[in-house]
Amino acid sequence: MFKNFEIQSFHRKYEVLFEPCMGALRNEIRDGDIVLIDSTVFGLYPRIAEIVKENKYFLIEANEGAKTYEEIGGLITKVIETGFSKNNRLIAIGGGITQDITGFSSSILYRGVEWVFFPTNLLTQCDSCIGSKTSVNCGEYKNQLGGFYPPSKIVIDFDFCDTLGAKDICSGLGEMMHYFLVEGTDDLNTLFEDIKQAKHDKPTLAKLVRQSLAIKSKMIEIDEFDQGPRNVFNYGHSFGHAIESTTNFQIPHGIAVAYGMDLANIISANLGLIDMSLRNRIRPILEEIWKDVPLPSIDLGQYFAALSKDKKNIGNEIKVILTRGTGDMFKTTLDKTDAIESIIQKFFTSKLYKEDL
Repeated sequence: MFKNFEIQSFHRKYEVLFEPCMGALRNEIRDGDIVLIDSTVFGLYPRIAEIVKENKYFLIEANEGAKTYEEIGGLITKVIETGFSKNNRLIAIGGGITQDITGFSSSILYRGVEWVFFPTNLLTQCDSCIGSKTSVNCGEYKNQLGGFYPPSKIVIDFDFCDTLGAKDICSGLGEMMHYFLVEGTDDLNTLFEDIKQAKHDKPTLAKLVRQSLAIKSKMIEIDEFDQGPRNVFNYGHSFGHAIESTTNFQIPHGIAVAYGMDLANIISANLGLIDMSLRNRIRPILEEIWKDVPLPSIDLGQYFAALSKDKKNIGNEIKVILTRGTGDMFKTTLDKTDAIESIIQKFFTSKLYKEDL
């Protein structure tokens, strides 16, 4: 498979292991540990139930309602009532919502207990499983509570990808794509072929996941708390988050980020930061990610409102990541001028993402 690696965090050094889940889970669980598992994963993989049945476990309904501070408080109460102690650990099996619930709960329970993570979808395997961030909702306010609290161990099993749909695979590829462009790959032709191949070839997909984690891990050790250099990993995200919000999350996260990267590239070209020919070379790779998930009609009023609500923004300014070329992304502030709003409007109304410019 791949060589395991470690990440040095402010809290602890933690391991990322590439192993089959079932064997690792059987070896990992200790008496007193409690397993928090995505209910869908629990249904898809009955062998997990066989392994965890001797321990206490709770099923997580992986939706935003389960990720509220209020719901998590109830879950923590149940964990305490089992006799869970400071020396026991929480073990998470699932995707990003299960990760956030477990990481946040671990960070505040008894002022911090260890947790172990088995990520089961591509977005968590290629991205969020490392980096320490936890984010939960407070009432209707999304991801307003959280901190930085990494697991002590992450176990990645690519066999979980066998039960993922095409949208989920493409969403993961979109998230990985922003790492490759931020890192500065010059071989766009090979990247294009790898992205196409990874849709139906698990070894290629696994290779891209390992590369994505390697890129992110280097930045985490430089800027774990997202105070400066790590900001460049928001490339495509401000524009993408607004697409997710405006479409009521019909567009999966990584696919929205792929659209967002193209929009960031077009704005960068219009501002003279890159030549439009570079945007045109990158666009077909991004299209490979989004082509089976077309954008619905975008309400521009809602889109600009969503873009303005990004917690990084102040007043009439939009904080975004633009590019001077592959490997040269930077944080900047855009004033919402008529020119910028016109570019964004044309991107959606004229479907600029479908053509070279």
